Amino acid sequence: MMTNEEQLKKWRLILGGDEADGIGCQLSDTEIQIDKALTALYDLDKKQKFDYTQSKTKGGSESSSPSVARWLGDIRNYFPQSVVKVMQNDALKHPELQKKMMLEPEILEQTTPDVHLVATLMELGKLIPSKTKDTARRVVEKVVDELMQKLEQKTIAALSGALSRSVRNYRPRYNEIDWNTTIRKNLKHYQPDYKTIIPEVKVGYGRKAKRSLKDIVLCLDQSGSMGTSVVYSGIFGAVMASLPNVKTQMIVFDTQVADLTEDLQDPVDLLFGVQLGGGTDINLALQYCQEIIKKPDDTILVLITDLYEGGNLAQMRKRVVALVELGVQVICLLALNDDGSPSYDAANAKFFSEHHIPVFACTPDMFPDLMASAIQKKDLFQWAGENDIVLKGLS
Repeated sequence: MMTNEEQLKKWRLILGGDEADGIGCQLSDTEIQIDKALTALYDLDKKQKFDYTQSKTKGGSESSSPSVARWLGDIRNYFPQSVVKVMQNDALKHPELQKKMMLEPEILEQTTPDVHLVATLMELGKLIPSKTKDTARRVVEKVVDELMQKLEQKTIAALSGALSRSVRNYRPRYNEIDWNTTIRKNLKHYQPDYKTIIPEVKVGYGRKAKRSLKDIVLCLDQSGSMGTSVVYSGIFGAVMASLPNVKTQMIVFDTQVADLTEDLQDPVDLLFGVQLGGGTDINLALQYCQEIIKKPDDTILVLITDLYEGGNLAQMRKRVVALVELGVQVICLLALNDDGSPSYDAANAKFFSEHHIPVFACTPDMFPDLMASAIQKKDLFQWAGENDIVLKGLS
C-alpha cells in the first residue's frame, strides 16, 4: 500500500508542475527524469516546442533529433512496455515528433514496433526517405512476424475445421469414411447380439477438390482512419491465402481500386503496397468485386470500412443489394482491430442491416471464429449476439 508521500508524488507526476510543486516533498533524481519525460510530451501543445534535455546546462544547445532519440530511450527505461506504447502513439499524433521519429533511421530503430507504428509508416508512404526505408521495412517485418505467430495457427485450425464440416460426404467411398464421426452417428444402431454397429449413415471427409471450396474477398478501405484494420487484414489475408481449399483475394480502395492479391504471399510487401489516406469510393470497390466474383453461392465478401461513401451513394447501395441477391455472403466490419468501433455512417449501417448484412467491429481474436461461422453459413447475427458483439444499424 502506498504511503501518503508516495501518493502525493504519484499525483504530482500525473498532474505536472514545477519540481515538488504543491506537495511539500522533494522528487528523487529518477522521479525528476520521469517528470521531464512526461513534460516533454504532454506539455508540447502548450510550449509549441519539443524540449527534452537531461540537464539545464544543456538546454537548447543540441539539435531536436538527438533529444527525441534520448527521450525514446529514457521512456523505455522508466516505464513498462504497455506505457511506452501509449506514450509513443501519443507522440506520433504530433506532426513535429512524427516527422522526427519516422524519417530518421536511427530514431525509428529505437521505437517499439506495434500495429499503430506500422499504420503510421503506411500513411507516410512515399514520404519516407531512401535512407529510412530499410529500417521501416525491418520494423514492419517484426510486427508482421509477431502477429503471424499469434494469429496464424488459430486461423488455420478454425477455417480448416469449418471447411471440413462444410463438405461432409454422406455417400463416401470406403477410403473416404470418417470413422470417428460415423461411429458416433450410429451408436444408436448398436447390435448387442452381434457386438457391432450397423452403420446406416456413413460420413466421409469429402473428396479433395481441385478447385476452391470457398472464395473469400477482403475489400479494404485504405483511408487514414482504417490503418490498424488494414494491418490485421493483411495478416489474415496472407494466412487464408495459404489454405489449399480457399481462394483469397485482397482488394484495397480509396477513390481508386487496387488488387493486391499477388502480394498475399508476402504480407510485408502487401502492407508496403497500401497507401493510407485519401477519399473513399465504396461503390467503385463493389463494382470491382462484382467483376471478380465467379461463384457467388460460395463467396464470402468481407467489406472493411466505416461506410462513409464519397462516391455514388445510391449506386453503392444497389450494388451491395445485388451481391446479396446473387447469393454472396456480405459482411461489413467497421474495424478489425483492438481499438473498438470507430465513427461510422449510421444510415448506411442501418441500410446494410435491413438487407441482412451484419455490421459490427471485430477484434483480431474473434476474426477466425467469424470466418469459420461464415464458411459454415451460420446466422452471423446470432453469432454476434452469442459473442456479445454489438451489431450496428439495428433499430
